[in-house]
Amino acid sequence: MEATKVAMNVQEQFGQIDIYVFDQILRGNIGSGMRVLDAGCGYGRNLVHLLREGCEVFAVDADIEGIEHVRALAAQLAPDLPSNNFRVGKLDEIDLPDNFADVVICNSVLHFARDDAHFLAIIAELWRVLRPGGLLFCRLGSRIGMEFERLRGNVFRLNDGSEWFLVDEAMLMRLTDQLNAVMVDPLKTTIVQDYRCMTTWVLRKRGTRGGRQADV
Repeated sequence: MEATKVAMNVQEQFGQIDIYVFDQILRGNIGSGMRVLDAGCGYGRNLVHLLREGCEVFAVDADIEGIEHVRALAAQLAPDLPSNNFRVGKLDEIDLPDNFADVVICNSVLHFARDDAHFLAIIAELWRVLRPGGLLFCRLGSRIGMEFERLRGNVFRLNDGSEWFLVDEAMLMRLTDQLNAVMVDPLKTTIVQDYRCMTTWVLRKRGTRGGRQADV
């Protein structure tokens, strides 16, 4: 009975959070008081704990129903946050200033890019709104560990018939160098048997904050 109660309390506190976002929270890379942008937030699965813990949360998604759900969630868990923090929009045209967020989360979204140009435009926007010293967390489909049928460019057909934009290790390492970023973790890839590969790519933006060199 006690174990069941603890499990329920954990689920209530964290919701259906992605385990790799949870890992960054446990290690102190995402914490209370930070300004966090969830880019492609869906229905807010990764925001429950952050809203409870006093993060200044912003979210963008193309799905109006998802944004309405996140607004309702925020009204319940963090009623002081303005509803305008949660906006319908495109990730390649984020309506926020440069150097805005301490943390940018983009979880299970980038593999829906239409092509290379669209993918790179989204990455450029995520990086633009991240402040120097800030953390970019991406979890995205890859072909690290499995082979897929190439359809065009970096768009591949998965074994369930869906079409995803898939990165590989060389692409992510090249982008890391081009962004002049610091890798917080080595690339970590989960292979879902006969279906897909999901890779976690976590970067810190070089630069200063508050007149001091950012921790890297």
